Amino acid sequence: MKREIRKVAVLGSGVMGSAIAAHLANAGIPSILLDIVPKAPDPAEEKAGLTLQSKAVRNRFARVALENATKAKPAPFFDVALTSLIEIGNFDDDFARIGECDWIVEVVVENLEVKKSVMSRIAEHRKPGSIVRSNTSGIPIGAMSAHCSKEFREHFLGTHFFNPVRYMKLLEIIPGPDTLPEVLSFMSEFGERVLGKGIVRCKDTPNFVANRIGVFGMLRTMHLMEELEYTIDEVDAISGPPMAHPRSASFRTADLAGVDTLVHVCDNVFASVPDDEMRDTFKVPEFVRAMVAAKRLGDKTGGGFYKKGKSPTGERQNLTLDPASGDYKPSEKIKIDSLGVAKNLDSAADRLKNTVYAEDRAGAFAWPLMRDTLLYSANRVPEIADSLSELDRAMRWGFNWDLGPFESWDAIGVRESVAKMKAEKAKVPAWVEAMLASGKETFYVRKDGVRCVYDPAKKDYVAETVHPKVILLPSLKERSKTIQENSSASLVDIGDGVVCLEFHSKMNAVDADLISLLSEGIDYVAANGEGLVIANHDPQAFSAGANLMLIYMAAQQQMWADIEKLSAEFQQANMKLKTSPKPVVVAPAGLALGGGAEIVLHGPKVRAHGELYCGLVEVGVGLIPGAGGCKELAVRATQGLPQGGMVAVDPAPFIVRAFEAIAMAKVSTSAVEARNNGFLRPTDGITLNRDHLIQDAKDEVLHLARMGYRPPQARTDVVVGGEPVCAALVAAVQGMKRSGFVSDHDVKIASKVAYVITGGPVAAGTKVSEQYLLDLEREAFLSLVGEAKSQERIQHMLLKGKPLRN
Repeated sequence: MKREIRKVAVLGSGVMGSAIAAHLANAGIPSILLDIVPKAPDPAEEKAGLTLQSKAVRNRFARVALENATKAKPAPFFDVALTSLIEIGNFDDDFARIGECDWIVEVVVENLEVKKSVMSRIAEHRKPGSIVRSNTSGIPIGAMSAHCSKEFREHFLGTHFFNPVRYMKLLEIIPGPDTLPEVLSFMSEFGERVLGKGIVRCKDTPNFVANRIGVFGMLRTMHLMEELEYTIDEVDAISGPPMAHPRSASFRTADLAGVDTLVHVCDNVFASVPDDEMRDTFKVPEFVRAMVAAKRLGDKTGGGFYKKGKSPTGERQNLTLDPASGDYKPSEKIKIDSLGVAKNLDSAADRLKNTVYAEDRAGAFAWPLMRDTLLYSANRVPEIADSLSELDRAMRWGFNWDLGPFESWDAIGVRESVAKMKAEKAKVPAWVEAMLASGKETFYVRKDGVRCVYDPAKKDYVAETVHPKVILLPSLKERSKTIQENSSASLVDIGDGVVCLEFHSKMNAVDADLISLLSEGIDYVAANGEGLVIANHDPQAFSAGANLMLIYMAAQQQMWADIEKLSAEFQQANMKLKTSPKPVVVAPAGLALGGGAEIVLHGPKVRAHGELYCGLVEVGVGLIPGAGGCKELAVRATQGLPQGGMVAVDPAPFIVRAFEAIAMAKVSTSAVEARNNGFLRPTDGITLNRDHLIQDAKDEVLHLARMGYRPPQARTDVVVGGEPVCAALVAAVQGMKRSGFVSDHDVKIASKVAYVITGGPVAAGTKVSEQYLLDLEREAFLSLVGEAKSQERIQHMLLKGKPLRN
């Protein structure tokens, strides 16, 4: 029987439960969100005449949780309209409805007896074969369902989503003693393919993998801070990016997760690991317990290790807790020489090695923290994981580390660091010493384009397990699959006649080399291949836009002809992309801004990652889109609208929408919102797993090729709003100027946008060509590049990284 999950029951509507329901909605899966019935109406309900028998009262917890989820930051939904996929109810009236569901997700309080009670109720109402899972951060999986039937236990397993669910990649899956292998495989595949998660299969050990290592690191950080007399500001300055960890570092991460949650997890580990050699590390410092008692729980209560406050003069300021006094003090900017060096290093490995071996106050803290974390991780093999790569993935995906523990150990040098550890009388695990004694210097090596990881049991390297839907461009390049490349882009053969155009300039900024290879890549597949995918592995940006430094320097030297040539070449490359004789699928993920968004807009087909932040942001630097962005939104604004006859539709509202997208520099917060904003078509696909994106795009190319692809042609019949719509748009912007919302230069920029997307000096309803609109766009772009105020904005963006209003 082929399994499918068409509907899910989520039992428990707290922060995690509502976030899981939201992410199911992101994946297009309907759910029922249930919670307990309140004990009595609240004052507002009583005032409205409601009683405990009123549905609004009985469903209050689930309803309020869903309402809160729509307002939460960061947003758990791709689009709040997706709440329509979530029904709400309560345990007393609606529990039997779990029988409608293929997957039942229990997310109640972290208490074994409560969970066992819920399992008994689930067993009464679930349909046979439905999968039941408990979301827990550490309660033993086997103990929850031991009292249930064998069939129940065969379909029961544990999972551990990480918060915020939408954004955190890790999903730990923990089989129970009787979980069927096919259930485990199905849920692993579902979690990866449909929900977009990175799956780590865990053993049923205390706090599983990521929390066992991550919480150890966090508590060791706290104890070291007290022992070595560092401040919270110092610790977070050291333990963030300089140690290849996220910007939230240690204490900001704790505030995000919840200080009470951290204490609960630590207490659970301490009670569950009597033989752990570092058990005492999990003892929570007294100042942290005092924070919980005082309800200083982090972001959810408005203050934890950090909070917002005001200076004596009333200005907003960031405050940091002083553990000794329990008072908050103004946050300090930390200056340590090695941290300044680390800031200028692009490689996470280089930053880590620089910091750990620094002979200053940063190194004095970073080294013992890294030493103890590495040794603790090595001692957990094979207790919590058999594979070093599984443990590394758990920390990258669950705690946003740039490098997992064993990748970090490779970065600082295994032999060098072990020698330092032994000199300090630290006990190095025997298997690590045996690895070094055998002549193996690293935990990871690359062989024939494949990353291999050391297996302590086999005492040799084995190929790292990779999902078959993952295409790794660096691996293909190592196997001589590069067709052509320059400093900004490469053409890579990804098999079956499909070629991938990969950007690799800094932030994948668009420059002459990238434009050139975009054009040449289309020519290459036209003559030699089935089609083209445009994608890359950059974790931040598909493309952050045009190379502003090149434009600024050319403008300073008044090289207007060169700027016009670059704009014209980019426009024509994008038109070539749009009308390519072979199918092209653009696969953006992360930032697709300015010129990057213009490439997305011209893709004949787009396969986007769910986390797509796409927009035409040129107005922020005093310009308008100059590579077809204005043109393409103008084309899409009126495309398909009935014209003439009894069913003619006024195009003005659709043109206004396109104008606002450009003039307000709207950036989507998801691929779904990018579709709503007009940057994706309704027919463009969305993939939730970033690792599968290139393969999904390749599959689209091959499908289009098999179906007998016919390319779109350049339009000569684009209906424009003309002078009346342009005048209305300019009048609206001038009104904003009179109200003090925008500057004179903003009015000038917005007027240029209006002029271009309405078709210039023509009558309403005039039909024009795409090339006509491109010429208008390029002329307006060049006129603004020459403006001193625009150049001032570009310079400010380059220096400060944010827009200037002048």
